Amino acid sequence: MPRTFTVSRSILIQAPPQAVYEEISRPARMGRWSPENLGATLRGADRAAHVGMVFDGHNKRGAVRWTTRCTVTAAEPGNRFAFRVHAIGLKRPRLRAPIATWEYRFEDAGSGNAGGATRVTETWTDDRRSWPDSVAGAFDRIATRGHTFADFQVGNIDRTLRNLKRDLEDRRGT
Repeated sequence: MPRTFTVSRSILIQAPPQAVYEEISRPARMGRWSPENLGATLRGADRAAHVGMVFDGHNKRGAVRWTTRCTVTAAEPGNRFAFRVHAIGLKRPRLRAPIATWEYRFEDAGSGNAGGATRVTETWTDDRRSWPDSVAGAFDRIATRGHTFADFQVGNIDRTLRNLKRDLEDRRGT
């Protein structure tokens, strides 16, 4: 069975694209929605995302915690936010290697209400292209307790998008 390198999921959120982008493009806030990410530490002030911005993501799966180093690759307000994960480690990201790219797209879905609506699409891409499929498959099944990373990330993305929708719509009273 060939390896899946990219998975995407979408959800409709009753909020305008700019408002959703402003939340997602602040990596320190991701821990509010993600089942695995605990937030991020930014280099410098917590300001609007920009291409080249570097941050360390803090993550937890079960009892295991790790840190990743990430660089923003797209910061288009109200349209697209993306970053690549290029280092990993337990307390500090010491092992440098292509790991993954995360992307969020925001499409105006204008639902006719005054507040607007956005179709948010979250995409995970496996950047471990140089890994042989058999090695990646074995590693993935250990790290995810029996799944491929693609299958595992579908569940993470679904939970993240549901949590984001609930949070933003609750705050807006929709």
